[in-house]
Amino acid sequence: MFFVDTLETEGLGNRSYLAGGAATAVVVDPPRDVERVVAAAAGRGVRIAYVVETHIHNDYVTGGLELSRLTGAQYLVPASARVSFDRVPVVDGDSVAVDSGLSLRALATPGHTPHHTAYVLVEDGREVAAFTGGSLLIGTVGRPDLVEPRLTEQLARSQHASAHRLAGELHDDVQVLPTHGFGSFCSSSQAEGDATTIGKERTGNDALTQDVDTFVAQMLAGLEDVPAYYAHMGPVNADGPAPVDLTPPRAADGEEIAQRLAAGEWVVDLRSRTAFSQGHVAGTFNFEAEGKLATYLAWLIPWGKPVTLLAASAEQLAEAQRELVRVGIERPAAAATGEPSSWLRTGDDLRSFPRVDFATLKQALDRGDDVVVLDVRRDSERADERVRGSVHIPLHELHKRTGEVPAGVVWVHCAGGMRAAIAASLLDAEGRDVVAVDDGFDAARNAGLTVTASS
Repeated sequence: MFFVDTLETEGLGNRSYLAGGAATAVVVDPPRDVERVVAAAAGRGVRIAYVVETHIHNDYVTGGLELSRLTGAQYLVPASARVSFDRVPVVDGDSVAVDSGLSLRALATPGHTPHHTAYVLVEDGREVAAFTGGSLLIGTVGRPDLVEPRLTEQLARSQHASAHRLAGELHDDVQVLPTHGFGSFCSSSQAEGDATTIGKERTGNDALTQDVDTFVAQMLAGLEDVPAYYAHMGPVNADGPAPVDLTPPRAADGEEIAQRLAAGEWVVDLRSRTAFSQGHVAGTFNFEAEGKLATYLAWLIPWGKPVTLLAASAEQLAEAQRELVRVGIERPAAAATGEPSSWLRTGDDLRSFPRVDFATLKQALDRGDDVVVLDVRRDSERADERVRGSVHIPLHELHKRTGEVPAGVVWVHCAGGMRAAIAASLLDAEGRDVVAVDDGFDAARNAGLTVTASS
């Protein structure tokens, strides 16, 4: 009997897989913190014989090269991917024996990237699972615009053809096990559900139910901005990522934190948005450790800018380090843990700002208060419905556009509160008076605050 274990990297919306038999296994699209994979293999009592990549990833730093070094596994990478390290080049139709009666076959599926390759797990001659990477996802496909703008339409057409190849060559019961699509921005649209098969995708995936022209036009029209850090992930992965260093950063006191802020460095407070709003060091930014820390910090921070982390505990700091190395933020310049009062320079005071719900915003507007409503959702979220009279600057653009926010008290909202908290901290760091609307957008609708795009 074969097994497939899923390793979630929830913050990035990705999955990696450990699959094998009684003695040996293969790892597909491993995360950078490879000790998780090693522990999973040890728990199964199997040796990792192969590490495979479906493509050179644009959304995270792979652990494939380091995992192959640690375990002695053969490192399989699509042959047409340009890389600077030794690997076993894989072409369409190549097959390797994973365990007794269990093999892995490469199936070329260009589209997400030109060299993208899926891998089909075969038990006793019958296909049982397909590791589809960024090709066929749950109800959608991987986006085709991460390589080169001039190739986007061509890759979208290839993505359609690859989906049809998978559906045409595999029977309905084959499990579809994608890497992307669980909140990853590598997905061309948000995937629904947690598990699928070729048969389910055959009837529910646009790539398999629409003709190619309709599919491509619809996909290209729906593509949103790419996280800025994606531009750095592909080159890092092609060069061969270095081993990670997760030892604790050097401790900083209040004086050093103040100096780093004065130098224009980023000091990031990892505590909850509730704790941050109640008291924080002036000039610091709030990216919750429990939120999409890696995605949004890597998206907003100028690449290479030194970052100091402030955490409630050593455990929170360690987990944040692990999250950040997955997107190439290698080592914090410094760090501090504990209470925010201990992060202050002598003589300084903590700053704070209010957190409210949409009902409170409605009351302020009804009173005629000096209110600027700032919507930091993405364009697609605002397209259907918005708060009447609101200003719109997507969160990922705000740091460069704070000068466009009108004068007045800024009441900032998103769809749920996390991004609003980040935005409020960015504006608060510039000395603006802010109020964070920490509420679900349904509450704005119920309060009668919203209008449709056509209104």
